[in-house]
Parts: sequence; C-alpha cells; structure tokens
Amino acid sequence: MAIKKILVVDDSPTDRYYLTDILAKNGYSVSTAESGEEVMDKVKADKPDLILMDVVMPGKNGFQTTRTITRDPAMQNIFVIMCTSKDQETDRIWGLRQGAHDYLVKPIDAQLLLQKIAALG
Repeated sequence: MAIKKILVVDDSPTDRYYLTDILAKNGYSVSTAESGEEVMDKVKADKPDLILMDVVMPGKNGFQTTRTITRDPAMQNIFVIMCTSKDQETDRIWGLRQGAHDYLVKPIDAQLLLQKIAALG
C-alpha cells in the first residue's frame, strides 16, 4: 500500500511546520495533531496511512499513543514512525516495542525521512 496520507503529531509548532513542509513538497497529504489525545480523533476522521509521532507531549505521550494505535485491530494497518528528541538506545527499543515501525531522532534529516516512508510503501 503506497503511503499518501500522513498525520504529523508534535506539540512543537516549529517541528510540525518543518515536517509538514517536507511532506507536502513531496506530494503527501498532511494533517497535524498537537497531542496524543488529538491523534485518536484525527485517526478516526482522516484515516492516515502513516503517523509521524513525537514522544514528549503533554497528556498522553507518544509511546502510550503508539501502543494504543498498534494494538487496536481497527488501526493496525497504520504505520507509525517515532520522530523524537529522545536519543537513547533504550528509548528506540521501547518505541519499537510499542509497535512503531521505525524510530528517528530530531533534528529529522529530510532525505532519511523520505527514504523511511518510501520503504514502508
């Protein structure tokens, strides 16, 4: 399944803009959310193919939100790539254990991100 619709989840307006800009310039349909709670509404409304998930957010963090998405049979076909400033190997392993398909550390390299997305599709 080719990736077309991407949901960018980050509480930082700068990071949301940066990722949205890269994705839109490369032909992806992009929507955004600022919190783990907002993600669930957006997923039901927009049905994204991929979620770029920050970890450190107010309320439900990215690990918790990823676990909720990947363990719900109705959402299991949505890919999740963690995009976070948490750069420890233990964080990466934990993110993947929650069901993330990949884990990128900020600052996000645009070319690497696009390669990771292409590899999923």
